[in-house]
Amino acid sequence: TVPEVALAGRSNVGKSSLLNALTMRRGIARASVTPGRTQELNIFEVGAPTQFRLVDMPGYGFAKAPKSVVEKWQGLVRTYLKMLDEAAVGYRIVLTKSDKIKASALQAMHEKVAAEAKKHPAAYPEIHLTSAEKGQGIAALRAAVVADALTP
Repeated sequence: TVPEVALAGRSNVGKSSLLNALTMRRGIARASVTPGRTQELNIFEVGAPTQFRLVDMPGYGFAKAPKSVVEKWQGLVRTYLKMLDEAAVGYRIVLTKSDKIKASALQAMHEKVAAEAKKHPAAYPEIHLTSAEKGQGIAALRAAVVADALTP
């Protein structure tokens, strides 16, 4: 009944930390250095009354969890993303932890991702470079997420 903004990506890329930074609430989503900490769809309502929801999704790829648990949540993630794809829902690409690599490597990664994104019409052309730890790019991404969620 309200728009949802899902944070999807590989295990341990900082989705939960990014959600905390976006909401300016340090512990709203449980972040950990252990891959696979998020094991369910965690939904956070934004606004009162609710204007949109943020969905913290389990990561895909390596995770420190029993194989049956990993398979269960990876199926959940695939189903959710398939639903979005079938509905032609647009998405933004966010490169997290951008403070962890050298500027030249970050620029090269940005260019590579931007070239790939051009092949996908549902992808927004802007690539967001962020650091939840240092706050880099968070305000711009927050504004984009709010605009996306509240624009019909």
